[in-house]
Amino acid sequence: MIEYYDISGCYILRPWAISIWETMQVFFDAEIKKMKIKNCYFPLFVSPGVLQREKDHIEGFAPEVAWVTKSGESDLEVPIAIRPTSETVMYPYYSKWIRGHRDLPLKLNQWCNVVRWEFSHPTPFIRSREFLWQEGHTAFATKDEADTEVLEILELYRRIYEEYLAIPVIKGKKSEMEKFAGGLYTTSVEAFIPNTGRGIQGATSHCLGQNFAKMFEINFENDKGEKAMVWQNSWAYSTRTIGVMVMVHGDDKGLVLPPKVASVQVIIVPVPYKDADTQGIFDACSATLDTLTDAGIRAEVDSRDNYSPGWKYSHWEMKGVPLRIEIGPKDLANNQVRAVRRDNSAKKDIPRDSLVEQVKELLESIQQSLFDAAKVKRDTCIQVINTWEEFTEALSQKKMILAPWCDEEEVEKDVKTRTKGEMGAAKTLCSPFDQPALPEGTKFLSKSFLSNVIGQFVSNAFWFP
Repeated sequence: MIEYYDISGCYILRPWAISIWETMQVFFDAEIKKMKIKNCYFPLFVSPGVLQREKDHIEGFAPEVAWVTKSGESDLEVPIAIRPTSETVMYPYYSKWIRGHRDLPLKLNQWCNVVRWEFSHPTPFIRSREFLWQEGHTAFATKDEADTEVLEILELYRRIYEEYLAIPVIKGKKSEMEKFAGGLYTTSVEAFIPNTGRGIQGATSHCLGQNFAKMFEINFENDKGEKAMVWQNSWAYSTRTIGVMVMVHGDDKGLVLPPKVASVQVIIVPVPYKDADTQGIFDACSATLDTLTDAGIRAEVDSRDNYSPGWKYSHWEMKGVPLRIEIGPKDLANNQVRAVRRDNSAKKDIPRDSLVEQVKELLESIQQSLFDAAKVKRDTCIQVINTWEEFTEALSQKKMILAPWCDEEEVEKDVKTRTKGEMGAAKTLCSPFDQPALPEGTKFLSKSFLSNVIGQFVSNAFWFP
């Protein structure tokens, strides 16, 4: 999927990875266009004056900003920043384009790359110095319109994860400490990696409120002739999605790709024997390929003659192709093919006259099975706690914790500090929108909850207020 580059934290995305990104892009781009959101492109470079206009925002990103300081052998008179995100790039122009209520809503999205430099442990897809993403930036006359869009976009992100990547996520609201710097509030979809016991932010949809409008003077004349400030949102998902998919579904054999995003959904492997009708087998493979591709199924034939069938099986299993079709002498004689699933290695003989129908059914089954298996693993790792002792025990077992919380920032900081270990510390993911009922008299995670802290634990906490 990738190749390592000679600059630390940067990676070459090979076609196997880019095809997954393109599949998600096609879905998301069509959906936001239904919402009358239009695509645009703003420059990669940011002037220091513009970048620093929103103090809270730039403080949140300052350690990660990369700067261009030279042109050839000459120092630039004024260094130029490379965008870590585009609020400060775009909003000076929103103030030029928005004058009256008829200019609203202004809803733009761009597909681009961003650079975030300062970190010590780069990880392909998950934490890289340059990555691809989409970022939407919208402006409205009212807060109600902004609030509505925040949740509509968040639902699209849920669909990307659950319907395409077969990963269960939880929608919720970030704490004040974890929200987007300079924003009013942040919503997110959160995933969980059972093998590591760590939660991971999947995508975010922010309501920026009027803070950026104030800083960049994005004002308009409302329908009553009065001067008003716009309400703004920003939202984004990135190539991190691919990394989450790899970690959730991968196994000891390699990748396991959900059929909806797999570049190749079906790989066809000829299995000739010494005295077999080799040409007949290759002709059957070609006919099978034509039948599947004509039906809209992404399929290929591995007809390389310098590798054995067994080597090819392992190769395509490592690459995560959802379904393998084998055609040998017996299959040729019986006018059938043998299908082997990547997710559970189950084998099935399929008559050629029902090939398309049964292959489609298998691909749908694989997609659903991957989601179901991931959800079972995730749900098994969620632990509801009511005491600090239960909290620390759950952390030691790398659980995702659902805990009553008083919603105080000081308590959130204390938990993060007192659970800090070699691999990190407990942190809030979000307050889920789907809240369980709390029995009367439930104690909340508060200062008194933290009076007896034992040991140091590494995991992620999952809160609800």
